[in-house]
Formats: sequence, structure tokens, C-alpha cells
Amino acid sequence: AYSMPRSIRLKGVLRKDALEKTYVELARRHETLRTTFHSTDGNPVLRIAAEPDIVFDAVDLRHLPEVEREAEVKRLSQEDARKPFDLTQGPLFRIQLFQLEDEAHVLHFNMHHIISDGWSFGVMAWEITALYSAFINDKPADLPELPVQYADYAVWQRQWLQGEALETQLNY
Repeated sequence: AYSMPRSIRLKGVLRKDALEKTYVELARRHETLRTTFHSTDGNPVLRIAAEPDIVFDAVDLRHLPEVEREAEVKRLSQEDARKPFDLTQGPLFRIQLFQLEDEAHVLHFNMHHIISDGWSFGVMAWEITALYSAFINDKPADLPELPVQYADYAVWQRQWLQGEALETQLNY
């Protein structure tokens, strides 16, 4: 229920090494993509891994007859969407790249809602585009370091959500 799967079609030459590097850098930039959740004395505690742990699953479907490829992509994507995440084990997102033809792919990305929301997909899509473009041109990514991470925002929100602000939200 808390999975957020997305799939996009990619047409043209694809450099898998640059795409994988893109996701490693994305996880390096965003602590939420390196976060797991645990319980200490009955209280939730988050842990942020120092290094990204990316599982990039590439599935070559070119061996299948053309009419079966789309059905297999759909089946595998739905299977992934139904597969639960273990919040204590990272990463809390999965990436699958399905190759349909030499220059036709489907990229399937699935995140647990605890580390992302709908707004985040837009931010990540923009960053993925910028990072991939840099890496295929063998240039450094020209993205500024993030001034705050989501955990910083959560602390601010917790501090704000007290007193009258909390009562207003609870009453709503």
C-alpha cells in the first residue's frame, strides 16, 4: 500500500553505466534514499547510511518475441510494486531497467512512501536528467549541494507543530 512505483519509456542509445552512476549520485545527494527505520525502546529511530547501497537490476527481454515483451514488463513491474519493503533494510527504493530492443528500454523505479512523496518525483526527475546528461558527457554534475535534507525539514516541522499549530491540525 505504501509503494510508489513509476515506469518510464526510454528511446535511443542508453548508457547503463551512466544511468547507474546517476542513481548512486542521487542517493548520495538525498539522505532519504539512504535511510532505514528502526525501533529503539519502542521509539522510531532513523539511520542514514554513509554510502549509497544501490541495487540496479537490468533485465534483457530482447530474447522474447516482441508481443511478449510488453506483457513481461507489465508483469515484472506489477510484481515489484506488490513486493513489500523492509523498513529496517535499505535501500527503500528499487530500480529495474528492462531492455526491449537495442534502443528501447523501460525504467521502473519503486520507492516506499516513507522516504518520498509525489512532489519528490518531480525533483528527482529533474536531477536524474541533469546527472545523466553530465555523466554521458563525462562531465561533473553541475548541481549545487543541498542546503537542507529531509531530516532537517522534519525537525523544523516537529518544532513548529506544537501548541496552537498542533491543536489546529488535530482539530482539523
